[in-house]
Amino acid sequence: MLLKTRPSWLLLAIFLSGLPMVLGPAVADTVPGTFTNPIIHSGADPWVVQRDGYYYFCHVSKGELGVSRTRNLTQMGTAPFVPVWKPPASGPYSRNIWAPELHHLRGRWYIYFAADDGRNENHRMFVLEGDAVDPQRPFSLKGKVASADDHWAIDGTVLQMPTNELYFIWSGWEGTNNVAQNLYIAPLANPWTISGPRVRISHPERDWEAHGTPRVNEGPEVLWHGTNLFVIYSASGSWTDHYCLGQLRFGGGSVMEPSSWVKHPSPVFSQNEVAWGPGHASFVKSPDGLEDWIVYHAAQWRGSGWKRDIRVQPFGWNPDSTPNFGQPISPGTPLPMPAGTERQ
Repeated sequence: MLLKTRPSWLLLAIFLSGLPMVLGPAVADTVPGTFTNPIIHSGADPWVVQRDGYYYFCHVSKGELGVSRTRNLTQMGTAPFVPVWKPPASGPYSRNIWAPELHHLRGRWYIYFAADDGRNENHRMFVLEGDAVDPQRPFSLKGKVASADDHWAIDGTVLQMPTNELYFIWSGWEGTNNVAQNLYIAPLANPWTISGPRVRISHPERDWEAHGTPRVNEGPEVLWHGTNLFVIYSASGSWTDHYCLGQLRFGGGSVMEPSSWVKHPSPVFSQNEVAWGPGHASFVKSPDGLEDWIVYHAAQWRGSGWKRDIRVQPFGWNPDSTPNFGQPISPGTPLPMPAGTERQ
């Protein structure tokens, strides 16, 4: 049976305004048809993708990369974890596996992840190739995803244009020293091969991007709204309460031209009195396709640094077609389930 209730704009406005902190564990369905955040009590950099009626949550557990599958977005933390790839004991992609992303591209599943050999300066992006249909079947290493200069790189994602061209967007260093993390884009000849030079489309230039050292732009994620294209990224140090989301809007022309990307002058999602360090998001629809939801991590408490949890909440759109994420909602606040969620 499908839930018939929908959050009214009044209720949504109340939720987005933030309510007092509710202590204790989150309990789904405390009120029938609702859930509470956090949906996962420890985690970071959540990547969730939808396909064929399922939500797929790609993450690392006990040193292995795996995929969880569920029809209920709010239960992705309890969905069975299916390992799909185990890193080798040593080598350039054996340690510090960060922010894996699962994508279905040109007829197959791929997982992009950052890894190193135990030394952070050797972090690079790698890609696994999987099945054509089932992303819970084993994956195999396809190779390193790198531009010709092959500098430090993390948080890679894929932009697929309506005309089917592929581009890789990631966070990296300009040179060989950790001065700042910038966002770069490069064309892909196929899901595993960068076919041209990288171009910088964002760097941490504003005050709200400069908390912590080094300065950071990372976690770029593609967000479409009709024909409107955005890159939502994370700014400032992820270990600070000031970690937040910034926005680049594509203004037309070539995605490889830096001037085609317009940075919003202020954060589009940031800390408030009930949440700190919200960032590194992914975006999905409700099961009925009528609502937009953001999946993100936040600090477990003020000043908790890399102790983070994972939360979800709905968002809307402004009259100019830009996303309106509102504010992080207080943990423990009952929220309506995504529209069309099946009762378990």
